[in-house]
Amino acid sequence: MLNLNRYRTVRAEAGQEIVIRKSRFIGYAKPVASEEEAIAFIDEIKRLHRTATHNCSAYVIGERDQFQKASDDGEPSGTAGKPILEVIKNKGLKNVAVVVTRYFGGIMLGAGGLVRAYTDGAVAGIEAAGEIEMVLHREVSVTVDYTWYGKLENEWRGRGTRLGGTAFTDYVTVLCLPEEREQEAFVAWMTDVTQGQAQIAIGEPRFYIEGE
Repeated sequence: MLNLNRYRTVRAEAGQEIVIRKSRFIGYAKPVASEEEAIAFIDEIKRLHRTATHNCSAYVIGERDQFQKASDDGEPSGTAGKPILEVIKNKGLKNVAVVVTRYFGGIMLGAGGLVRAYTDGAVAGIEAAGEIEMVLHREVSVTVDYTWYGKLENEWRGRGTRLGGTAFTDYVTVLCLPEEREQEAFVAWMTDVTQGQAQIAIGEPRFYIEGE
C-alpha cells in the first residue's frame, strides 16, 4: 500500500482509438499495484495487438514514483515511450500503466509528429480509463446500545462521515470510515458524543475513491 493519504490514478482498464494521418493509435490505461502487474498488462495488450506496428508503453509506480519505465518498441528513440511517460507524470498519476498501440497508415509522421501522436494516444487512453483521486481512510468500528443509534446516525450524516456496513445484534455495530488523517479526532469525537459509552475498535487502512 502507498504510504500516502491521497494520490491520483485511473479508475479501471480502458482504451480509446484516435486516427492521425491514417495511422491508428489506440491508447490503453490501467491502474496497477506493482511492476509485475504493469508488465503483465503491457504483455496482454501486445498479445491482443500482435499484428500492430508498435505497442509503446510507460508506467509509474510507487509512493515517490520510484518505479518508472518507458518503451519505444521500435519507434525512433524518445518519440513514443518518453512522451507517454511524460503524460502520466504531468497529470500527477501514480500506480498506472499506459500502452499506445499503433497501426501504421502509410504516412510518415516525423519525430515531432510521433511525439504528438503518442502524447495524444496516452491522453486518450487515460481519459477512457477515467482519472480519480484515492483517499486513505481508516476502518473504525463503533458499537453502541440501540438507544444511541438514532443520535449517531444524525451526527454522522451531519459530519458527512463515510460509513461501511452495520450489524444489528444485542448492540449496534457500525463500520465508520473517517479519513486516516482525521482518525484520532474522529475517535475523540465519538467518545465525546456517546459520553464514553461506545466500544471503539481501530481496523485496517483502506483507500477509497474521493467523492464516492
